[in-house]
Amino acid sequence: MLDKIPGQEKLRDTDVILVTGGSGLLGRAIQHVSTEKKLKGKWIFLSSKDGDLRDYEQAKKLFKQYKPTYVIHLAAFVGGLFKNMKYKVQFWFDNVNINNNVLRLCHEYGVTKVVSCLSTCIFPDKTTYPIDETMLHNGPPHFSNDAYAYSKRMLERLGHWYMEQNSKTKFTTVIPTNLFGPHDNYHLEDAHVLPALMHKCLIAEKNGTDFVVLGSGKPLRQFLFSWDAAELMIWVMLQYDDAESIIISVGEEDEISIGQAAQYIYNSFDMKGKMVFDTSKADGQFKKTASNKKLLKLFPDYKFTPMEEAIKISVQWFKENYETCRK
Repeated sequence: MLDKIPGQEKLRDTDVILVTGGSGLLGRAIQHVSTEKKLKGKWIFLSSKDGDLRDYEQAKKLFKQYKPTYVIHLAAFVGGLFKNMKYKVQFWFDNVNINNNVLRLCHEYGVTKVVSCLSTCIFPDKTTYPIDETMLHNGPPHFSNDAYAYSKRMLERLGHWYMEQNSKTKFTTVIPTNLFGPHDNYHLEDAHVLPALMHKCLIAEKNGTDFVVLGSGKPLRQFLFSWDAAELMIWVMLQYDDAESIIISVGEEDEISIGQAAQYIYNSFDMKGKMVFDTSKADGQFKKTASNKKLLKLFPDYKFTPMEEAIKISVQWFKENYETCRK
C-alpha cells in the first residue's frame, strides 16, 4: 500500500469522482483507499439501487445530478460459468447498454477522464503466455463467456473511437488479474476460488472438520489484492493518459499455487482439522499468466501487498462481517 498515490495532488476539492459498480469488491476497495489516503474531491459510489445504467434516461439523470469530473467505470452484468453460457443474449445487451450509456454520457458531459475495467477472461482462448495488452483482439475468447468477453472488448474499442473523433474526454481501460479482498462474494456455488476457500475453511473451523480443497492445488494464479488494485486504478485515472489498455497485476514471478494460497487461508483460521486435497476433482486451467511489464515500466516503485498479509486482512474482514457479507 502507498503512503501517497502519484498524481493525487491533481485532485481538487471541487472534483467529483463517480464510481459505477461502487458496491462491489473493487468499488469498495476504491472507497477504502480514497478514505484512507484522504483524497480530495467528492467520491460517489453508485450501485444498481441508484439507477439502472442499462437505461439511458436513468443513467443521464445520474450524470445530470452529479456532473462528474472523473469516472471509474466498474458496473457490469456478471455471473458464473453456467449463467454465462445460458444467458448470452442478456449478457451482451445488458453490458453493451451499460457501457454505451456510461461512455456516451462521459463524452456528453465533458468528463476529464474515464477508466473502465476489463478482465483477463476476455483474452483469446488460444494464446501464448504470458499474455499482454497487445494480444487482446488476437482471436476469439472462450465460447463459454464469449458474449461477456465481446461486450468488454467493445468497451475498450468505444473509448478509442471517441478519442479518434477528438472527444474532450480521455478514455482508457485496465485489465486486473484475479482479484480478492474485503467485500468479496463468498457464495460457495459461484464465488471465485479464494473467497470460496475462505468460506469453506470457516465452516470447517466451526465444525471441527477437515478443510477440503478441490483438485490438486497445483494450478498457478496471479492473485491481486483489491486494495492494491484500487490504488493502481486511481493512479491510472490521474497519471496514465494512453487509450491503450494496461494490465494491473503482480509479476509472473509472483504467481502462486492455489494450494499455497489455501495454506495461507488455513493458517488464518483456528483449525482443528487438516487441510486435504480432493484430487478426484479436476484442476481446470493450469496457468493463465499475464505480463505486468508495461505497468512496472511506468510505475517501477509500486510495492504489492505480500500475499500472506493480504489474505490475513481478507480473512479477518470475512470473519468480522460474516453475518452481512455476500454469501
